[in-house]
Amino acid sequence: MNIDELVDNFGFLEDWEDRYAYLIDLGGNLPPMDDALKTEQSKVKGCMSQVWMILGWDGDGRLTFLADSDAQIVRGLIAVLRVLFQGRSAAEIADIDVEQTFKRLGLDQHLSPNRRNGFFSMVERVKAFTSCPQT
Repeated sequence: MNIDELVDNFGFLEDWEDRYAYLIDLGGNLPPMDDALKTEQSKVKGCMSQVWMILGWDGDGRLTFLADSDAQIVRGLIAVLRVLFQGRSAAEIADIDVEQTFKRLGLDQHLSPNRRNGFFSMVERVKAFTSCPQT
């Protein structure tokens, strides 16, 4: 799925209860994260819920993204971020306007300030990781 498909899917849903249910469904489809990876080092700071994120590069210089949360809505937000970032190069990620995508999905109007701050804490972690030289 790409971001335009995700925006379209959100647009087909009539109300925000349906959209939240869809967001939760997206989160339910995340790849599993082994509990051994859920460490203090992988924990994302700035999130009210617990969020763990492991980032890396594949052999083609594309981002690998594994994350999990103890909150269903946050797991859905992680799924949105995976659509945005997974498999993209650092240059592609630098060009992504996350704020605009957030608005296109309507999340700017319907997430609590705490969830919004947590979402952008996850974005900042990805952006910080991808702005460093690959090793």
